[in-house]
Amino acid sequence: MTASGVRVRIAPSPTGEPHVGTAYIALFNYLFAKKHGGEFILRIEDTDATRSTPEFETKVLDALKWCGLEWSEGPDVGGPYGPYRQSDRKDMYQPYAQELLDKGHAFRCFCTPERLTEMREAQRASGKPPKYDGLCLKYSAEEVSAKLASGESSVIRMKIPTEGSCDFTDGVYGDVSIPWDSVDMQVLIKGDGMPTYHMANVIDDHLMKITHVARGEEWLASVPKHILLYRYFEWEQPVFMHLSLMRNADKSKLSKRKNPTSISYYSALGYIPEALMNFLGLFFVQIAEGEELLDIEELAGKFDPENLSKAGAIFDIQKLDWLNGRWIREKMSEEEFQSRVLTWAMENDRLKAGMALSQSRISKLGELPELMGFLLKSDLNLDPSAFAKIKSPPEEILEILNTVQPDLEKILEWNVESIEAELRAIGDRMGKKLKVIVAPLFVAVSGSSRSLPLFDSMAILGRSVVRQRLKLAAQAVASLVGPK
Repeated sequence: MTASGVRVRIAPSPTGEPHVGTAYIALFNYLFAKKHGGEFILRIEDTDATRSTPEFETKVLDALKWCGLEWSEGPDVGGPYGPYRQSDRKDMYQPYAQELLDKGHAFRCFCTPERLTEMREAQRASGKPPKYDGLCLKYSAEEVSAKLASGESSVIRMKIPTEGSCDFTDGVYGDVSIPWDSVDMQVLIKGDGMPTYHMANVIDDHLMKITHVARGEEWLASVPKHILLYRYFEWEQPVFMHLSLMRNADKSKLSKRKNPTSISYYSALGYIPEALMNFLGLFFVQIAEGEELLDIEELAGKFDPENLSKAGAIFDIQKLDWLNGRWIREKMSEEEFQSRVLTWAMENDRLKAGMALSQSRISKLGELPELMGFLLKSDLNLDPSAFAKIKSPPEEILEILNTVQPDLEKILEWNVESIEAELRAIGDRMGKKLKVIVAPLFVAVSGSSRSLPLFDSMAILGRSVVRQRLKLAAQAVASLVGPK
């Protein structure tokens, strides 16, 4: 333990491209640890076995390292309270679940998914918030034993008080009161034996001696469940701090459906990690005009967790561009700038792989910029005329682009083979030949109908950049189709 005893953590789930919101929460925890001379810990919460992948875990680690954040304990560096990956801790949770059952704080639930769906639909139809109705609470110990002996599948749910409220003090929102009758009987252990987020989160935070839990405000409503588990186990609870969500300029929640949210997207476009951290860090400090340019050490010096805004952090891309430009112009020597450019161009083998694909397709080196320049561009600036040479009508092109965008999200491992397989499958589902599918994608991804091989190009650019280019292409084509 540190002299201050402060221990904070970031606990991302490896279920998709690392989000700038993860960097936002991670930076707050990092600055909090530095401010108090504490420890910053990384834990991978991969209890969702169907969506968590080693590829996404690697992306999480790489993205946070790219941001310049360092942790003293984690799955890659070890530490005294490991393992730091929840799937590696699976056997730790069962004794705690049994303790809750033995103390009468939890119960076995044998309800089928079909029964739960019907229950929730009926509740919604009657204007009630959907939550578990307590059916399996009525079973006696003998009935529970008989059901288990017969092989019936079950989960373990926590019991919730029926009266009163959960009152606590949040580090950002102050005094909070949430009625117990609004809290669901949360599943703690799933049918496959894995804990849910709520169960694993509390146990891991306790075993890892976490003193302060700082996370997004979307978890505020879950605090009663977590506090109840601390009480059931008779453990001291940490200090909770819930940070305002990052939002778009129109105050809507920041999401990839509206704007790029992946850290890898901003890295691929040539944003400087120091500038991104500077931009995010300004949400946590009080500064005068003209003091905006701050590195991470300067942010830590000005960091004030006692004076945080609840108004919401607006992700202003123009301000990020302004800060990024200032970092490039004012904070870098010529030598460092040149080094950064080369490092960026070689990121994910972008330049090397692009040249390898270009070699057999050019007669002069001067043709390289036109052929592979799209791999390095931040924006293709597509207009509707770019799709004029495609034989398909605009309505069909738009249908293809709008179908491909969400379907590509389903790919677990982003590589040439998986991209090709998914696009072929999309063609089969849409009843269209592959060449009909790929023709508008060539233009959307490269800006030209003559380009490098599509599947390879998509693999090099990365999921987040491809997603944004398809989105912008769809917007361009939509102007040809007109309103429905």
